[in-house]
Amino acid sequence: MLWKVTTALHAGAMATAALHPHFWPWALGAVAANHVTITAAGLCPRCSLLGPNCTRLPPTAAADRVLCISIDDGPDPHTTPRVLDILERYNAKATFFCIGRRVAQHRALTEEIVARGHEVENHSFSHPHYFSLLGPRAIGAELSAAQEAIAAVTGRAPMFFRSPAGLRNPFLEPALRRLDLRLVSWTRRGFDTVTANADRVVRRLANGLSGGDILLVHDGNSARDGADRPVIFEILPRLLARLSERQLTPVTLRSALAEGTGPDHRPD
Repeated sequence: MLWKVTTALHAGAMATAALHPHFWPWALGAVAANHVTITAAGLCPRCSLLGPNCTRLPPTAAADRVLCISIDDGPDPHTTPRVLDILERYNAKATFFCIGRRVAQHRALTEEIVARGHEVENHSFSHPHYFSLLGPRAIGAELSAAQEAIAAVTGRAPMFFRSPAGLRNPFLEPALRRLDLRLVSWTRRGFDTVTANADRVVRRLANGLSGGDILLVHDGNSARDGADRPVIFEILPRLLARLSERQLTPVTLRSALAEGTGPDHRPD
């Protein structure tokens, strides 16, 4: 929707400036304000101005007291195997947003993720930190390459996409539509790639925890504690224990976002 408004605004501004030159400062101001809005929307991971953005599970999931734990940036051979063991200990299912290049490098580990009942979804092929600055062709290539890499290993193409760091631009939504992908962000995250204090991360994740939430943690690029251990090793058991205490069940995105039910789009 914002992309259509932007196109119309630019066309209108050019026409106005051509037909009524004395209005060009106002036309230029409108275009500048539009670009500021687009930039702000792209920098806000939970915003839906640039297109549909799932930040919570459907109301039925909340009623059933289920939520989703999403795990980004893997698979990582030094971290993911233990994460899988922790999830199994608590009989929890998770959705892994994996980097396509790492999937191709660690085929057996990716296969193990699926074999243990979890899902592998698209987190771009190379996870470029400048993803939101890419043009339409480059964004399409990142998504397509990851789709192919993941499908080649798991046997099925991803249904969901998460942008690197949650950042994006107006070129992403058309690329998602072409590949029949749905953008998924999160309800809350613990910032566990930069915070090594497990207490702080768990507080961020568990504060106001409820059914329907989508939580974000990382098995790849996890911050490390004073003993040089990935902080997710301490975060995940404590988080899963909290869920058990509150009788909340972690399920996969595919099972929660059943066919025919739409996500609750909640812009910031």
